[in-house]
Amino acid sequence: MVRVHGLFALATLAAGENAVTQHAANPIRKVVTMLQMMQNKVEAEGKKEKVLFDKFMCYCTTGADDLSASIGAADTKIPQVEAALKEGEATKVQLEADVKRHQGDRVEAKEALAAATALREKEAAAYAKESGDFKTNVAAMGKAIDAISSGMGGFLQTSAATAVRRIAIDMDISSADRDQLMAFLSAGQGFGYTPASGSIVGILKTMKETMEADLAGVTKAEQGAVTNYNELSAAKEKQIQANTKAIEQKIERVGNLGVEIETMKADLSDTEQASIEDKKILGRPGWTVQNKEGRVGSPMLDSHRGVVVLGGHHQGPQ
Repeated sequence: MVRVHGLFALATLAAGENAVTQHAANPIRKVVTMLQMMQNKVEAEGKKEKVLFDKFMCYCTTGADDLSASIGAADTKIPQVEAALKEGEATKVQLEADVKRHQGDRVEAKEALAAATALREKEAAAYAKESGDFKTNVAAMGKAIDAISSGMGGFLQTSAATAVRRIAIDMDISSADRDQLMAFLSAGQGFGYTPASGSIVGILKTMKETMEADLAGVTKAEQGAVTNYNELSAAKEKQIQANTKAIEQKIERVGNLGVEIETMKADLSDTEQASIEDKKILGRPGWTVQNKEGRVGSPMLDSHRGVVVLGGHHQGPQ
């Protein structure tokens, strides 16, 4: 019985020691397990870092080249845009001056046409009166010649005789002819013509021919004046239309050029600003494709360089 109790005690003691041992081993196992999980996590992160590293290497290489190319393109573009802007502004100033000149020329053409039209109207009115007087006098002289030649009695009491008397006074004829004509018209006799009546008819015919020639002269002058006015009017109308068209076209060009100039100014400003920013980035400390140790120089990548884990040393991508 005593032996049984002793065996039971030994078994209980062994079980207790085993429980203590297991109890003491559990924290270590937990730590080991935790470290293994951390190691697996770090290794996974390392793989991700390698992908980022490869992308960063590509970006560092191509990004720097792209920045350099962008700066070079801006350095080429900026003076070109400045030259184009200067030329555009000069052209705009010239076009605006041209518009003012065309406007002035159009005003002058309109004024010249208005003056010519007023003069033509005045000349036409004068011709109408003068030619009308000539036609009336020629007609009266013709009636007088016919009446005297046919021996029509009572001629001196007709309106034709009155017209001949007026014409004899106003017309530029010789004094001898005027005296004979006035004596005939004042004699109070219109019948039983003596040979003197033949000389009277001759004087009247000469006067009529002179008036007809004068009428032809003023008519020809009027026709010439009309022709000259029509030519002048056509030329001035053409000049007015040409200046109007030029004004409209150049005003449109001024407007379009104004938009182009503002666009070029904005483009120039954007290009200059982008070039400044590119130069700042390219010249920023740490922005180099390779540092002295032959490694990519980037503060972002250096912060993930190496990872030390239990069970060995894990080194990030080189």
